[in-house]
Amino acid sequence: MTIRVIIVDDQAMVRAGFAALLSAQADIDVVGEALDGRRGVEVARSTHPDVVLMDVRMPEMDGLAAAREILDPPVGVVHRPKVLMLTTFDVDDYVYEALRAGASGFLLKDAPPADLIGAVRVVAAGEALLAPSVTRRLIAEFAAQRAAPRAGVAAALRLNGLTPREGEVLELIARGLSNQEIAGRLVLAEQTVKTHVGRVLAKLGLRDRAQLVVFAYEAGVVRPGAPG
Repeated sequence: MTIRVIIVDDQAMVRAGFAALLSAQADIDVVGEALDGRRGVEVARSTHPDVVLMDVRMPEMDGLAAAREILDPPVGVVHRPKVLMLTTFDVDDYVYEALRAGASGFLLKDAPPADLIGAVRVVAAGEALLAPSVTRRLIAEFAAQRAAPRAGVAAALRLNGLTPREGEVLELIARGLSNQEIAGRLVLAEQTVKTHVGRVLAKLGLRDRAQLVVFAYEAGVVRPGAPG
């Protein structure tokens, strides 16, 4: 199945470079481009992409506001693509807010071409982009900068609905482990881990692994910098 992608970035050379790279892949089709967040929302609504590559800082409407509109569409708009944020900076507050809003992950603009291609495929498959290892460090830094854990009654009740094993899986996801790594750590089949992940998402009412990580940090399940 071909992955439909749009690129939203205010730099024409970035859009052209990413489009050329992705279009050269047999399983990826670049179906649209936009030079700011407002137009990005419009293009996303008209082309129905699977993945939106969204720059963080743009005129008219920044990537965070555009991601929120795409991920929380008005009544009547059914299509909701995955959003992958693009940033030039190692630490960018906007990216953390985008993850909270439902973005599936983020990628540094200077990442190797293979990482960009892989990121599109990972996000299109429904996974959050929580690798390479820099992502684990950045998410921990964002969580540490934003606030101390702030689990309220509602979050505590949601956590209480998890089984002990599901709680273990949540903690390991928050530490950046892949399903394969979790399977090895807990001595489980990888398919069993996938089942646990699906149940945790459903019980907590979250969309994907990115939101699981944010929830776990904010609810105090794990602390930034704590040993794994």
